[in-house]
Amino acid sequence: MTSNTKRTVLVTGGCGFIGSNLVPHLVEQGNQVKVYDNLSRGRAEWVAASRAEVIQGDILDASALGRALEGVDAVVHLAAYGSVVESVQAPLPNFDNNVRGTFNVLDAARQARVRKVVFASTGGALIGNATPPVSEQSLPKPISPYGASKLCGEAYCNAFGLAYGMQTVALRFANVYGPISAHKKGAITVFIKALMTGTPITIYGDGSASRDFLYVEDLCRGIGLALKTELAPGTVMHLAAANEVTVKDLAKSIARVAGKPDHPIEYFDKRPGEVDRNFARYDLAKSLIGFEPRWSFEDGIKATWEWFQELGDAALQIGTSDS
Repeated sequence: MTSNTKRTVLVTGGCGFIGSNLVPHLVEQGNQVKVYDNLSRGRAEWVAASRAEVIQGDILDASALGRALEGVDAVVHLAAYGSVVESVQAPLPNFDNNVRGTFNVLDAARQARVRKVVFASTGGALIGNATPPVSEQSLPKPISPYGASKLCGEAYCNAFGLAYGMQTVALRFANVYGPISAHKKGAITVFIKALMTGTPITIYGDGSASRDFLYVEDLCRGIGLALKTELAPGTVMHLAAANEVTVKDLAKSIARVAGKPDHPIEYFDKRPGEVDRNFARYDLAKSLIGFEPRWSFEDGIKATWEWFQELGDAALQIGTSDS
């Protein structure tokens, strides 16, 4: 069942990559949007045009969260440490932000009587090495602290949903890409910057590792559909493209779009904690909320490259992060 009621939505981490694409989408749908972000990685200027209210605060600050949630109908919880590699190097900060932070969001929402919480989870890192395509029926076996932290978040969403009657929804994101991502650490950003600077593209492993890449506009539409659809507490869904792309093919595709098909690629040892192969089915999301990707991989890569070109040298000056 779909509800067309206008609502007040709080987006944690709303000044990051996904948030800065999502916030205008939610505003356009008629929602009143509040952004809660500590601005350590995101920038308020990235959502300024949407005229959403920006509250500077940290998800580890339960009191500030409680104040921000006053009058809120729904929460989209994006704030997290999203780097697999960083989580292996320093697991404690990842735990604090992703597990304790998610608990704080859920508990503050419970106390504020927020009806719905949509949690940003992950597919590949949570499930680990499994024969793709994966689905909601796949057994989670995370191989990185990051994946484990998202599995903990899903467990708390399920528990809060059933114990307190909250409509909690965990959306397992594929690898998301698109505009406003110059600060990201993901492969697409790194490869594009290598092409812009004329340096070799760096691949860890032999390039056969695969991912499922979802254009950010499709993801935002999926989040919007999950927000306005009545769902059972603890619902878990994959938002994916169901399209397996190897890292080597990804690099070649971006180089081709950039007009540099012969750009050099250098290979280094595989990094620990990273999944070998992954792509996911989105059948359940299609059935429950009507989600289906509209952007092809090729069109999404082209649009992302064009955004970087419009930004020009300024894109190279933006530091990398995982928000």
